Amino acid sequence: MPARNKIHYLPERIEGLADLALNLWWRWDRDARTLLASIDLDLWRSQRHNPVVMLRTCDPARLAELAKDESFLAAYDSVMERFEEVRKSGGRWFREQFPDLDGRPVAYFCAEFGLHSSIPIYSGGLGVLAGDHCKSASDLGVPFVGVGLLYARGYFDQTINLDGWQMSSAVDFDFERMPLSRLTGPDGSYRLTRLETAGRQISLGAWELLAGSTRLILLDADLEENHPDDRELTHTLYGGGGEYRLKQEWILGVGGVRVLRALGIEPGAWHANEGHSAFMMVERVREKVQAGTEWADAVREVRARSVFTTHTPVPAGHDVFPQDLIRRVCGTYHEGLGVNETEFFELGRNPGADDGGFHITATAIRLSRHINGVSRLHGEVSRGMWQSMWPGRAVSRVPIGSVTNGVHLGSWMSRAFIGLLDEVFGRDWEKELHTDAEWERVAEIDDERFWQAHLVQKLGLLTFCREEARRRWKRLWREASHLVGAGTLLSPQPLTIGFARRFATYKRGDLLFRDEERLRLLLTDVKRPVQLVFAGKAHPADDEGKRVLQRVWHATRDPRFEGRIAFIEDYDLHVAHRMVQGVDLWLNLPRVPKEASGTSGMKAALNGVPQLSTVDGWWAEGFNGDNGWAIPRVNGSAEEVDNLDHRAVFEILERQVVPSYYERDERGIPLDWVRRMKASVIEAGKHFTMGRMVAEYAEKYYAPALQGDGEGDDLPVIPRLTDALAIAGD
Repeated sequence: MPARNKIHYLPERIEGLADLALNLWWRWDRDARTLLASIDLDLWRSQRHNPVVMLRTCDPARLAELAKDESFLAAYDSVMERFEEVRKSGGRWFREQFPDLDGRPVAYFCAEFGLHSSIPIYSGGLGVLAGDHCKSASDLGVPFVGVGLLYARGYFDQTINLDGWQMSSAVDFDFERMPLSRLTGPDGSYRLTRLETAGRQISLGAWELLAGSTRLILLDADLEENHPDDRELTHTLYGGGGEYRLKQEWILGVGGVRVLRALGIEPGAWHANEGHSAFMMVERVREKVQAGTEWADAVREVRARSVFTTHTPVPAGHDVFPQDLIRRVCGTYHEGLGVNETEFFELGRNPGADDGGFHITATAIRLSRHINGVSRLHGEVSRGMWQSMWPGRAVSRVPIGSVTNGVHLGSWMSRAFIGLLDEVFGRDWEKELHTDAEWERVAEIDDERFWQAHLVQKLGLLTFCREEARRRWKRLWREASHLVGAGTLLSPQPLTIGFARRFATYKRGDLLFRDEERLRLLLTDVKRPVQLVFAGKAHPADDEGKRVLQRVWHATRDPRFEGRIAFIEDYDLHVAHRMVQGVDLWLNLPRVPKEASGTSGMKAALNGVPQLSTVDGWWAEGFNGDNGWAIPRVNGSAEEVDNLDHRAVFEILERQVVPSYYERDERGIPLDWVRRMKASVIEAGKHFTMGRMVAEYAEKYYAPALQGDGEGDDLPVIPRLTDALAIAGD
């Protein structure tokens, strides 16, 4: 089923640039990036590194000139040769480790994917993690296909009004500007499959997004033949109310399986990244029952090949739908499963809540053989949270494991640092796995060169703040006061602290402001000043989160802080890259244990940025005493914990962080700080890259799932299966 190529009129000699632009492999290949940027550097920068737009708008005379430029052609041929090898099968690691399993792919379902700022169908960490997962699967050669939704309006664009209140807006995307190709059926139509919801048939199409050897299939309900209300179901990420969300999850799970079948893709293992895609497992049970398999055997077979990753340590963060809503949206679907309605509802019952609701996470747990949290601490929390699914079993024996998240090194480490580490690992090292001993050699890099590489990135961040303020003032702002709070008064010398994440109350973006006078003294110290750079969005329905953001925003305009606090609007991947690479210190302040993992600190660490954080998520296993600072865990009410953590943050900043940053040798190098920077890179490189994470998934979960290893006595209870399957207690 061919995909339409949208880039035309390239000279024949360099027509391969069209395929390169439509495959995000260029994003993490340094030579490919250099090649694309050399076509028209000004246009490349103005379009935020979007090669699709650049090639479609580039002067044809320039392209004709490049088609005859021997130097450009030599670079082009070299890149294209490697590109052809990569998109065929990716890296070698998986084939070498599992030579008998290099065939049917792992199907990876997720509600959002963040691979590049040119296709903003993500809201935050979950989507960026999924995007990084796709990239590393290609690097390691894991046969892999992602399944998600193509949101015609994405998440939302953020603007802040004159009162500091977050305003949400959305515009229809121009898919012609995105690295997407539309897929068609055998008859040439956009409809690939259909499913029923709320009494109507919905036709689904799909678009293809490529990342190296990884294919990402994005479902689209915005087809002319659909009812106008149904066409909007794939418009907005996490938009609308409960019914809208349930229908999206229905489309993702049931529709995703059917679209893969229509495309001739037959996965050997199925990975649900968070509960939003739990219906993917239910649909596979239905397929088997309809093919004549007994209910118990169908469930056993689906479980054997299913992996489920939960990301949420807070009960309220798991989707629960009333039974009446399930009836309205799912209709008589249960009849195809060979069960009655009551038994269907039991698939989603949470014994620990017993509220009569249909729990999506409970459904995914019941239909998966392999279940994990996203950090060691989150694994412990998840075992306690879902222990009731295994009646009589001790929490310590609940079979929920953990794979700590990681980040894609080639996407998040700055070019300056990647080049600096060439001398440690050799050219193109960033796409391979490396030993702990190799990472230890980072400590041998010359301190001055290491520090200078960081200063280049820091200057890049400050320049970005000014240029972004200039751009937004021209397009959006009408008040000059916006310029002050956007970072135009930041300077290169002060210690610069970054805080960028979703503005939710438990993440405590305003914790530093509990004592504004103490904060003022810290920021405006004449000899040792400090700067704060904030970015992030609150969920559109989270007014409390918006109030936290508003408090920070007002501080950026407060003359008492002398312009040393900045807020960068409309946080996205482009802004995130600048921040994790350019700040001096990464700040993370969640209430323990409400952050499942967190990956922003990992990204900063790979760029030599130490972290100051509560001991939550990945920092509970990543902090080693040398790579940053940890806020001791305390007990008490939320207010008591906030007060104690606030006091601890300032004591660490005033007594340890600031002195370490400002104590310099005769060359002006902060030796203790550089030592911590190197320790940050080493620790993150050893344990928190996406390459390590995907390899761990492959070894612990993908290989057994691809082999159909589903036997065991540690599966949760499903009604009608108690006698048919082995259900264990202590």
